[in-house]
Amino acid sequence: MADLKDLYQQIVLDHNRAPRNFKKIPNASHTAEGTNPLCGDDITLYVTVEGNVIKDVGFQGKGCAISQASASLMTSTVKGKTTEEAESLFRAFHDMVAGGPDAPADDKTLGKLAALAGVKRFPARVKCANLPWHTLHAALTGSDEPASTE
Repeated sequence: MADLKDLYQQIVLDHNRAPRNFKKIPNASHTAEGTNPLCGDDITLYVTVEGNVIKDVGFQGKGCAISQASASLMTSTVKGKTTEEAESLFRAFHDMVAGGPDAPADDKTLGKLAALAGVKRFPARVKCANLPWHTLHAALTGSDEPASTE
């Protein structure tokens, strides 16, 4: 169990210090904003979808280490996936972190994202980890309203 806790901390720190896909994508086909007022997390997500495949994805914003790491891991994971696969990952990730202490982490489905399963030990931080995913969902569904974890 200590190894999983260490892995969780290492991945969060790594992706917070050097977030992947931290960029604005000019002419992105889909964009959305997200906010978590309790923690002060703000994210803008840019997605380029061609033929139902996420060709490029980037994010900008500020927030706690967990939200930034989650956005970094999410963008790395969904790039190259279909929009349906991304939505399926959204549901699996949400179930993992918000499903309570006994919710399983499906390593096969989630890959590296499963390392964020440790966030469920910190209920106040679940919203931080979920914000990028809710923002992705808003972008892919064309929502005009900012995504929020409230």
